[in-house]
Amino acid sequence: MGNVSILLRIAATGVAFWITAALLSGINIEADSAGETIITITVLAVLFGVVNAVLKPIIKIVGCGLYILTLGLFALVVNALLFLLVAWLAGAMNLAFSVDHFGWAMFGALLVSFISWVITLALPGDHTRS
Repeated sequence: MGNVSILLRIAATGVAFWITAALLSGINIEADSAGETIITITVLAVLFGVVNAVLKPIIKIVGCGLYILTLGLFALVVNALLFLLVAWLAGAMNLAFSVDHFGWAMFGALLVSFISWVITLALPGDHTRS
């Protein structure tokens, strides 16, 4: 994957975070300025990508039985927990991002994933990777 492709995916995820925060009242980006908002969204997109790239495969391997037992519904819980982890990391970095509770994290994770997927489909390049 080239540098431009990575930057486009980060941008798509950032836009997805921005839209999600605008649509869901339990997910907030409360930056003081437009510049701070852009920085917050960019860092969130990078954190989300890193957390999903590093932890999600490990969790899938360790929790394989739960994924099978729940017919994949356990993935919703995992995604929400990873979303909460991103919110916690953002708080630790003093970023203006918060998630009110687990339910909002579940909706937020679904919405960010869906929106970034749709945006990525609209971008030029290879769409065989998820």
